[in-house]
Amino acid sequence: MSRHRELGLTDYEYDLIVEKMGREPNEVELAVFSLMWSEHCGYKHSRPLLKTLPTEGPRLVMGPGENAGAVDVGNGLSCAFKVESHNHPSAVEPFQGAATGVGGILRDIFAIGARPIAILDSLRFGEVGESARSRYLLEHAVAGIGHYGNSIGIATVGGEIYFEGPYETNCLVNAMAVGLIETDELIKSAAAGVGNVVVLFGARTGRDGIGGASVLASAELDVDMEKRPTVQIGDPFEEKKLLECSLELLDRKLLVALQDLGAAGLTSSSAEMAAKGEVGLDLHVRRVPLREQDMEAFEIMISESQERMLCVVEPERVQEVLDVCAKWEVNATAIGEVTDTRRLRVFDGDELVGDLPVEALVDECPTYELEPAEPATPIYPVPPRLLDSEDPAEILLALLGSANLASRTPVFEQYDALVGSRTVRRPEQADAAVLLLPDPKHDDRLTALSPSKDDDGPKPAIAVSIDGNGRRVAADPYRGAVEAVLECSANLACVGAEPLGLTNCLNFGNPEKPHIAWQFSRAIAGLGDACRAFGIPVVGGNVSLYNEGSEGPIYPTPVVGLVGELPDARRSGRLAFQNAGDVIAIVSADSWAPSNAASELSKLRGEAVEGPLPAVDLGELKALHAAIRQAVRAGSLSSAHDVAEGGVAVALAESAIHSGLGATVGRLDDLFGEGPGAFIVTGPADAITAFGAAATVIGEVGGDALIIEGAISLPVADLERAFSGGLADLLH
Repeated sequence: MSRHRELGLTDYEYDLIVEKMGREPNEVELAVFSLMWSEHCGYKHSRPLLKTLPTEGPRLVMGPGENAGAVDVGNGLSCAFKVESHNHPSAVEPFQGAATGVGGILRDIFAIGARPIAILDSLRFGEVGESARSRYLLEHAVAGIGHYGNSIGIATVGGEIYFEGPYETNCLVNAMAVGLIETDELIKSAAAGVGNVVVLFGARTGRDGIGGASVLASAELDVDMEKRPTVQIGDPFEEKKLLECSLELLDRKLLVALQDLGAAGLTSSSAEMAAKGEVGLDLHVRRVPLREQDMEAFEIMISESQERMLCVVEPERVQEVLDVCAKWEVNATAIGEVTDTRRLRVFDGDELVGDLPVEALVDECPTYELEPAEPATPIYPVPPRLLDSEDPAEILLALLGSANLASRTPVFEQYDALVGSRTVRRPEQADAAVLLLPDPKHDDRLTALSPSKDDDGPKPAIAVSIDGNGRRVAADPYRGAVEAVLECSANLACVGAEPLGLTNCLNFGNPEKPHIAWQFSRAIAGLGDACRAFGIPVVGGNVSLYNEGSEGPIYPTPVVGLVGELPDARRSGRLAFQNAGDVIAIVSADSWAPSNAASELSKLRGEAVEGPLPAVDLGELKALHAAIRQAVRAGSLSSAHDVAEGGVAVALAESAIHSGLGATVGRLDDLFGEGPGAFIVTGPADAITAFGAAATVIGEVGGDALIIEGAISLPVADLERAFSGGLADLLH
């Protein structure tokens, strides 16, 4: 095989490179092009579709194109956030793959000057009850996330996990990070100032992660291949020093530009900085501190060694930068200069070993029009039948104990959700995580960004949620993607938060196949329509394609992360019943039409994954979410919980389990059907009446059993036993 094909370039792309360079590329140049023109860096199959997503909003501060997006959260502060994938590395080496996924997304946050305050994760594995491999991947990925997040001292406050057969070969590990910054302190990554110095700081460069963006991230996964050398090795303690060092450099106004080294390492960071600044860069690879002294020039350029940053510094301030790095015991070396050539030139000693046009590398990566075609036959196998009973009580216990709905405590207990003293609502307390914002009256705010110390005034906060259901997107890509946005918005409404911005991670199979292209294009259309209807800008994100192996593609899995604000954390909602005697009501949209299509019950019954999913009226749901949000903010409700997987019966059971309080409910038309547009709320009668015709009173909180007339009568203790033992039993 020719060298360019080995590196993932087609013959057409190689010919285009020759045309743009006016000659054949050498080994260094070909390696650099192969990474910059990979799907992971060049977005060559997704860029045209991504441009259709809405990216403007009244609270938008920084949109797509930078390391992370940011929205205004008031009082001069912005919230920076982003989600990214580390799927294929995690399938090969789950501990380091997941750990470095967390490290990478944290660097995206402090690369724009923000201090990371929280992590969320979205994970997909095969059926852990049947697959030893999936149990191994889950246990080691969770251990890697906990190791990195706990060690660096950033709270893991939320996330979600699903287990489905199509993720058996190709697991998904998506990590989201959230940070805070004073808005006028945000920094961009564009290199500027001819003659300014390029400084690399952080860990030494080794051979770990070489070719990760092309070999692992931009090709279908073959688990039989030996790919461990392409998985990076993380060190959270080195990252903690790098974080504090970066923020001090920015606080002292020593940097012109800052960029983290992620996929494609020095290659992508330097090329993208040069492209954004419309300048050139000269890099001297022999000045790069190495862990292995015999590394070749191309290896230094494409290594994905972790915990490294690249910055541009005015010459007279270089020594100050080096001094700050020395103070934090962080390696720092001047490795290049900003030029006016618009070329990325690589020197190995005195020898020029690479001379590449920046525009061709970054802006002129070819893009491809997808050729979507709806599949004529089912793509995914029918899941095995696990439930034969028609008894509603037995169905409810089976749902609560199923891998997808059971308590996530066995996972979340491995994470520190409270470090930083900012967490108000943690996993399983509410539908979204709630985090305190700094007090604008607090003197330490400028440096410490510490939570409010005022015990009497409102406690401004943000809420964060991450969600997505691949099975429902597989059944109906457009409506399934719409539901992902609606689910996150509903979660925020339940704690009283208004959405400000959205990030996404689009996990799909091979887009060069028509049926995958159809899933991809329909899902992006759904995301775009939902965001436009709700007025939510997409601030950035990540695309992860080629998630498939010999057994076929994963479920199409667009994961969305939503950030919102609430004026007073003291009134943030809870999902658990609070008071015996409270009225229970379903507050729903007129268009709410739950069904069993692609539901959790349909999976347990071994039914085919097929739609259509229920249609929704986005305008009506926007108003419904606003009504729930306002009621929670007013403090008139005791609890609020959206109706999601498992339907009304599971929502009622979860509110009972987390409180220990039972409930008596009248007859219900649909116990287990799923579809967006309904909430279970509790509170005094007048609070329910305020919803008008949208509210239907269905019962009352009290007792020690969940009783649904004519269908279910189960002690809360039995519900709790099924819920808490479900995932734990599968893992042991």
